[in-house]
Amino acid sequence: MTPSTELVVDEEKIRRAIQSGIPLTITTYTLPKEIEDYIEQVVDVFLRQTDQLKLRDYIVYCVQELVVNAKKANTKRVYFMERGLNINDTAEYELGMKDFKEETFNQMNYYLQLQKERGLFIKVVLQIKRNTINIEIRNNVRATRIEQIRIHDKLARSRQYDNLEDALSQMLDNSEGSGLGLVILALMLKKIGLDDESFTIKTSEKMTAANISIPLSKTMVENYSLLSKTIVDNINNLPQFPENILHVQKLIADPASDMPIIARQISMDPALTAGMLKMVNSAQYMLNKKIENISEAVKMAGIKGIKNLLYSYGTQKVLGDDTSDKKRLWDHSYKTAFYAYNLAKNFKRDSSLLDDVYVGGILHDMGKIIFSDAHPDLLEKIKVFCTEKNLPSSTFEDLSAGMNHAELGALIAEKWNFPEKLVCAIRFHHDPSSAPKDKRDLVNAVYLANMLCEYENNNINYDQFDQGVLENFGFKSQRQLDKLLKRLSSGFEKEGLS
Repeated sequence: MTPSTELVVDEEKIRRAIQSGIPLTITTYTLPKEIEDYIEQVVDVFLRQTDQLKLRDYIVYCVQELVVNAKKANTKRVYFMERGLNINDTAEYELGMKDFKEETFNQMNYYLQLQKERGLFIKVVLQIKRNTINIEIRNNVRATRIEQIRIHDKLARSRQYDNLEDALSQMLDNSEGSGLGLVILALMLKKIGLDDESFTIKTSEKMTAANISIPLSKTMVENYSLLSKTIVDNINNLPQFPENILHVQKLIADPASDMPIIARQISMDPALTAGMLKMVNSAQYMLNKKIENISEAVKMAGIKGIKNLLYSYGTQKVLGDDTSDKKRLWDHSYKTAFYAYNLAKNFKRDSSLLDDVYVGGILHDMGKIIFSDAHPDLLEKIKVFCTEKNLPSSTFEDLSAGMNHAELGALIAEKWNFPEKLVCAIRFHHDPSSAPKDKRDLVNAVYLANMLCEYENNNINYDQFDQGVLENFGFKSQRQLDKLLKRLSSGFEKEGLS
């Protein structure tokens, strides 16, 4: 979220980001007063919409402290560059810090302009990840060893104090800023019940990031969990996979079955046959000639390809595509699948990913599709359940709008005995860093494909992409990503899938 010149907080955009698990970002190079006020307002809305408004004053203070610290770190870099000093050299660091405050205070606009010219930014990121609010303040410089030691020391010392008064009486000294702001921050987080693991500062070659993790209110999490479980428990009331699909699945599991038998069973279902032919004739298989015979298609797809077709085809049959909302979600899913497949094919060297990543893309939003005007009987039962359990209407409204949809979709996939890879693709498609390491390439591809679709529709901006995932695929600039998206979009159009 890059602020507009009017700096108007878009509450609806914040609500959609919370419900979809997409990060909100605010990026600034100079941190003027109006941006500080804007950040405060966004944090206020974010906490209000996640039922954490009681924490507002504490969290706003912490965010402001970290943002100012990031700005100071960036100013320090350009100041040392201007003086020709090596910030990583202990002696030169001490020499530079003697006059740092006075000189930068008197020429702040000059040093802020230098930061902007050299691309040193401060970025605030807010996101819901698996029932936790994550607030991260990043700046694109590496903390020096001296700075890391001082940060570690202040955080360690903050654990010695039970309250702010003790810290103030013992820490007011003449050292660099005394680090008191960081100690106050740690004590404030302790006061609102957050433990040491809820606040971290990590540095890498190109970035320093301070992260505050705030669990959603226990009541809210319990309500989401209870309602999601109720939905999954009632999945038995949804139509089961068509009998012909179940029959094909049994044949695949039977060692005595051969490809002709499987092909014959598939051919008994015209829609399934059409789906198989469409799949093998897509760019996924890069064939020189069109295949029109189901026996050839089955041989080409192989057992794994057939299994994946059954998962995607069966899910669509169960959840339906008979409304405009459902059709829109399925269209998005097929584009995500196409993008994910091509990302894996062109940027990863693991051919075993290709079938899984394609069907993972198709199924990633099944948790949303459940609520897309699907199965009125089920929805009515859920509403009755909410009334009986005195759950607030907002719980159902949040879930129906997409909140927790990744977890809900994964629970349904587990209920239907989908393989673990597909469950992970669904569960972590908004939070790839939390995926198991052995599933990370699959999840990253589905995540990036989904984000590219959102980016293409102007629902997000470049800053909202997970930079770790972009780097994993070798993207270093927005220009590179735009160029790829243009190719993917053109390829999807040529496939006739749009």
